[in-house]
Amino acid sequence: MIIPKYWAEARLQHRERKRQVTVRRFGWSDIGEVEAQAHGDARVREALERVLAGETLPRRERRVAYNGAEGVPIREEIVDRAGDTVITRNGYGALCLNTPNVLFADIDNAVHVLRSHLPLWRTLAGLIIVTMILLVADPSPAKYMVAILAGIAGGFLFGGALAGLAQRLYIQLTGGFERSARRRIATFVARHPDWRVRIYRTPAGLRLLALHRLFDPREADVKTCFDALGVDPMYARMCFNQNCFRARISPKPWRMGMPRLHPPYSAAWRPEHADLPARRQWIEAYEREARAYASCRYVETLGSGALDSAAEAVLQLHDTFFSAEQDLKLA
Repeated sequence: MIIPKYWAEARLQHRERKRQVTVRRFGWSDIGEVEAQAHGDARVREALERVLAGETLPRRERRVAYNGAEGVPIREEIVDRAGDTVITRNGYGALCLNTPNVLFADIDNAVHVLRSHLPLWRTLAGLIIVTMILLVADPSPAKYMVAILAGIAGGFLFGGALAGLAQRLYIQLTGGFERSARRRIATFVARHPDWRVRIYRTPAGLRLLALHRLFDPREADVKTCFDALGVDPMYARMCFNQNCFRARISPKPWRMGMPRLHPPYSAAWRPEHADLPARRQWIEAYEREARAYASCRYVETLGSGALDSAAEAVLQLHDTFFSAEQDLKLA
């Protein structure tokens, strides 16, 4: 896990005949801005050389703080540190806990399941539409192709909606999303008796915190756990790419009726941005509103595994930022 304090962006341009190539790359450091700029200069030189040698590379890195990005560490304001754990403020203003080895798993609503199977659902929907067309249309061979093309088009246009409707109906018939997710967790823990997990309810689903041992975010047991529980795919990708686990520990502003925090328009976060008057004013208002909300609520603990002391320390830090065992509105 790397969450640098200093950032910079370097830019190089190459011209030859009618060809112009411009490459931009971030640089980062925990020492200072000069070191961050030197790192960016080295990265952009290497990238330009590879592009000129014929390699296909992105000309610039996306200016996002967190989206499961590859190659670029989390680019956010560092609010606090506790050992290896880092508290950051994300792009829209909420606080996030980042840890290199204490497993958090976000199990959001089942939309990601739908997305992962969308081509299949569209195909099935298309076949259904084809059948319906053939039932009402002239079933002559000449019209089969028209019916098939119309069915494929209908599948792409309406397959997602039909799939979503079928999935929501299935979830309701099986007791609702949370009950289904908790069954998956209970089944997983029963099959792994050495595990000990703490479960929280979030506005969008459930959060799981493993307490029995520390994990490498890229180890096989993490993927096995994420796959079995149906963890949000973007979250799983972020854990692997950023080599850390992450949990939002303060409310999303729009769920409290507040606008998002507008980050400074800059390619690279700089520590002095934290003291911009408009930013400080927004944070003060946000912290006042956040006292009445929680980002998650404790539900139960499963498993009989031993309690790891390092994981317990992260647990205490996690729960300190909100009243996890009080009945506050989730945001």
